[in-house]
Amino acid sequence: MPADPVSKPRTKPAEERRDELMTAAERLFLAKGVEQTTIEEITSGAGVAKGTFYLRFSSKADVLEALRGRFVQGVLDGIVAAVEGQRQEDWRGKLAAWSAACATGYLDAAGLHHLAFVAAPPATREGLSSNILIAHLSELIAAGAADDAWAVDDPGFTAVFLFNALHGVVNQPGIAETPSARAELLHKIEAHFLRSLGLVLGGS
Repeated sequence: MPADPVSKPRTKPAEERRDELMTAAERLFLAKGVEQTTIEEITSGAGVAKGTFYLRFSSKADVLEALRGRFVQGVLDGIVAAVEGQRQEDWRGKLAAWSAACATGYLDAAGLHHLAFVAAPPATREGLSSNILIAHLSELIAAGAADDAWAVDDPGFTAVFLFNALHGVVNQPGIAETPSARAELLHKIEAHFLRSLGLVLGGS
């Protein structure tokens, strides 16, 4: 019988397998901790053979590094969507949207952030001075300055300053535990972002 030309392949793409392993590892790491989780548990959770793990990762530490990257990219994706949802000329709205989306990204994945960056921190602190979120914020601030939305001498410095302020606030233990507390926190963060560039919340 001839093969069905539209039949689905038996094996999944490499990136899909990798993502499934990361998702299984994230679930187990959050439930049990990194040290207590075995590679066999990760592969079982992803429904693959143990050998498949070593085709994608060298160790649990390698998976954790990949989870760090996925976390930050996910936050950036949310920021980009929020900023692009504002009117082209609305720089105040873009800045407020950036701050709210970044804070929300951290709050929504607080457990993963703590696991990946606090409980098992990276080898250096470079991420707090140079990462894709800071780079995006720096570009936004520079673009707004070029359009005379605000005056900033050093967009890069300002981006590092604002990102670290936000990062410190959203990572306080027990912060924003209720919807009203979260709404108040996001409002305060937006207001501080705007004030830092000489703007006011709700202004024109």
